[in-house]
Amino acid sequence: MNVALSGVTGFIGSHILAELQIHGHEVTALVRDDAQAEIVAGRGATPKVVDLYDRPAAVSLLHSADGAIHTASPGDATSAALDSAVVDAVLDAFAGTGKPYIHISGLWVYGNNTSINEQSLFNAPALVSWKEAIERRVLEASDTRGVVIVSSLAYGDGGGIPGLLLGSPRDDAGNLIMIGTGQQHWSTVHVADLADFFRRVLESDSARGYYVIGNGLNPTVAELTEAAAAAVGAPGAIPGSDDEARARLGDYFAEVLLLDQGTDAAKAQAELGWSPSHPGLVDEFLEGSYQKGGAVDQPAAGRK
Repeated sequence: MNVALSGVTGFIGSHILAELQIHGHEVTALVRDDAQAEIVAGRGATPKVVDLYDRPAAVSLLHSADGAIHTASPGDATSAALDSAVVDAVLDAFAGTGKPYIHISGLWVYGNNTSINEQSLFNAPALVSWKEAIERRVLEASDTRGVVIVSSLAYGDGGGIPGLLLGSPRDDAGNLIMIGTGQQHWSTVHVADLADFFRRVLESDSARGYYVIGNGLNPTVAELTEAAAAAVGAPGAIPGSDDEARARLGDYFAEVLLLDQGTDAAKAQAELGWSPSHPGLVDEFLEGSYQKGGAVDQPAAGRK
């Protein structure tokens, strides 16, 4: 298939690119400038510089694609507008074709819930409260095969939001300070396993609707911060407080990282045979890519 992919230079998008290429798909990378075009061309994709807010231009490019995947996010207050613009263009370009459109979302939209599945009620905090309405438009388009992949926190290869734990502030004894009390659970997924699921959805004509994705381990922030401490040579980790987290990260971002969440991705496993195969985040901190000095992504608002 010829797949139009946004966010190709990002943490998740770059792994989806590699996964699609391994399985013989051609990728048209929708990029914002010539610098990004040069990067993705070097990775074997066909770059197309386009302003995703320019609906006629985006529709023109999408017409020739066999499917589309959207992972791009500015990670700021314009994230909702970008997602909405992309959905407008895709639904226009794919109208009446039944072509697949895969839209990324994040588990934060469900709020506090340690047994999240596709039937769970939304309880989105302010940072991601805009997502549900846009995602519903994707799924209600009857003449496009719309899929929303609701990802847990992605990690691996030294990247992703969980890597910020390595740079946690320290107390006078050098211990890392946890985000909040550390008792909240984070649902996580290795970025390569996540990319594998995107590819499975693209290739399966029966895949549609919401899919909640996580590796089922659901570690506590205490467990993760203790592993991060070992990775950076700190003596240990100590609980923080909600107030300290808000002062450090800002109210909106702290709110989502203080959520207590978990999932086991039962639908993805039952319908598409997906099964996570990479080490959990605790093991990654202790023995994996973060130990090897991988680059850590900075937090991006509205993305997982």
